[in-house]
Amino acid sequence: TTTFKISAVLKREPDELAAVYAQQPADKAKAKAVLEQLKTGPFDVLAVDQTEGTRNPAPPFTTSSLQQEASRKLGYSVKRTMNLAQRLYEAGHITYMRTDSVSLSGQSTAMAKDYIGAEFGQNYHQFRRYTTKTRGAQEAHEAIRPTRVERAEAGEDPAQAKLYKLIRGRFLASQMATAKLLKTKIILSNGKAELTAEGEVITFDGWLKAYPQSALKDEVLPKLAVGDKLTLIAAKAEETPGRVPPRYTEANLVRTLEEMGIGRPSTYAPTISTIQDRGYVSREPAPTKEVELTILRLKAGKISQQTEVKTLGGDSKKLLPTDTATVVTDFLLKHFKDVVDYDFTAEVEDEFDAIEVGQRAWNAMIKDFYTDFHKTVMAAAKVTRKEATQARKIGVDPQTKRPILARFGRYGPMLQRGEAEDETKPDFAPLPPGATLENVTLELALKMFELPRDLGEQDGQPIKANIGRYGPYVQLGSTFASIPKDEDVFTIGLSRAQKLIAERQSATKKSLIKDFGDGLIVKSGRFGPYVTNGKTNAKIPKDIDPKKLTLDQVQSLLKKRA
Repeated sequence: TTTFKISAVLKREPDELAAVYAQQPADKAKAKAVLEQLKTGPFDVLAVDQTEGTRNPAPPFTTSSLQQEASRKLGYSVKRTMNLAQRLYEAGHITYMRTDSVSLSGQSTAMAKDYIGAEFGQNYHQFRRYTTKTRGAQEAHEAIRPTRVERAEAGEDPAQAKLYKLIRGRFLASQMATAKLLKTKIILSNGKAELTAEGEVITFDGWLKAYPQSALKDEVLPKLAVGDKLTLIAAKAEETPGRVPPRYTEANLVRTLEEMGIGRPSTYAPTISTIQDRGYVSREPAPTKEVELTILRLKAGKISQQTEVKTLGGDSKKLLPTDTATVVTDFLLKHFKDVVDYDFTAEVEDEFDAIEVGQRAWNAMIKDFYTDFHKTVMAAAKVTRKEATQARKIGVDPQTKRPILARFGRYGPMLQRGEAEDETKPDFAPLPPGATLENVTLELALKMFELPRDLGEQDGQPIKANIGRYGPYVQLGSTFASIPKDEDVFTIGLSRAQKLIAERQSATKKSLIKDFGDGLIVKSGRFGPYVTNGKTNAKIPKDIDPKKLTLDQVQSLLKKRA
């Protein structure tokens, strides 16, 4: 559902004031009615309320909070953050980076006190003790902090330096004074409608001085008093689309794993890397969608209407589940419900903790688990391939009268024409680009069985258009050329295909350094020169000139690589 956000600009010489209408009408008619009420002027200042506020620093970093903050502030993936932190730790710049504790040693807080007093003044220091509240936390280590706080910069490259600056700033801030703010709220009315303006200024920066990544910006309002009159310059009611259910980012997922007690600090990064490496999740911008929004404007006493096309989504990299994830998850939920329950991992961790302190016998715990688990595995082994692959009948081929199924195959989601039990073997085709097992239609599926398309011949060899594992392509013999995203595999013609193939052959020729025959070649690749026999690729050492490689050297490199 959409709502209309109403804002206005008012003036009292020489200052302008931005204000908003408190409610957000649900439809255009109600929004227009509010703008009609705003036509009448002037607006009187009914109240100017000022209140003092404070902002306290966050605790020093744990593994989880570092991963989340590095994602938000620096755009680092969870895996990259841990690799950079590992190198900083190995170089002696920070304490151990796998921890779920926010506690700090007395030595480190004393070090922070001395540095803050000397650098900023004693009024900026405030001793703080933090308590770990994470479920099942193991406080074997301190929070993540710099080993020497006086070291303002550290790291072998800019990426490490940025992460170090984040860690150091957060540690210093955790031992500094509260930031103080002055909040101002102005309420205006013309007798028919009320508008509100809010501002905030920092009166004492406190910990913000050491952690500018979290710095607040002053929002200064003009000095007004009760009874002052302002003139409305303009107002607008802007349609705002309802929020779609959010997808996880890496940072959100880390926070959720921590809150649910799933895993430990050392497992967050491997878990998130694994689900991506194995194809359960793809990390890409959220799908975009264009919507047409209405904007009502009030100016010089007249209301006008215009529409604006806005693209939603695509703003940040989200973790999107693949068809593989859907099939596997549905199978596990049906047959291994207890094991994939959210509390399972946390409960097992609790049992391990009990074993560690002698409250539980390890062999009894393992026996209790495997007795039931073995029965579950044996029962799941009886599941048919058809059920496991979640074959969904989407229709019947009008020509062959054979059923069309969308199912999960050995290499991922696919289409199947015919049943395995039929006398004639089934035909197979890939899913259309952008389609899923749930939403693929019969019309789209039938088109996929038209592939590969024969476009013509060149030098006595056929040129074909098809869709493969890496997307649409055209093929001439052993040459494969990708079809650009803005072109269609079902409409591409012979001349265009020949051009793409020629470009591919030219690029291949340029990358060829040496050809020993029988498919044994030396090529220039994305990451430098390498040798290949079509199955195995081997990188060429930097101290060897690829142009001077002998056949024996090439075979030796491939043998070592294999």
